[in-house]
Amino acid sequence: MRILFDQGTPAPLRQALSGHQVITAFELGWSTLKNGELLAAAEQERFELFVTTDRNLRYQQNLATRRIAILVLSTTSWPRIRAAVDQVIAVANSCKPGAFIELPIP
Repeated sequence: MRILFDQGTPAPLRQALSGHQVITAFELGWSTLKNGELLAAAEQERFELFVTTDRNLRYQQNLATRRIAILVLSTTSWPRIRAAVDQVIAVANSCKPGAFIELPIP
């Protein structure tokens, strides 16, 4: 699966998703793109999952027509995400096109 990490997504999470192709928005030079532009570019480049920590994304964008699955992590804290990494992996592996999942991280 091709996965795009948004700006706030901790880069070490990439190792936990080792069976997937993970690329960051920064690596693609997409750091200045706004959410709608970023999602459109990701879909155009055939990313299947967008991982973000932007909890307002649902309210800022019309997600009804999106083909890319979106996973919103409730924190940017790597130690907290690392403790819940099995949940993140399970959700990432089960995402369907167009899905929107908010994953609360304790």
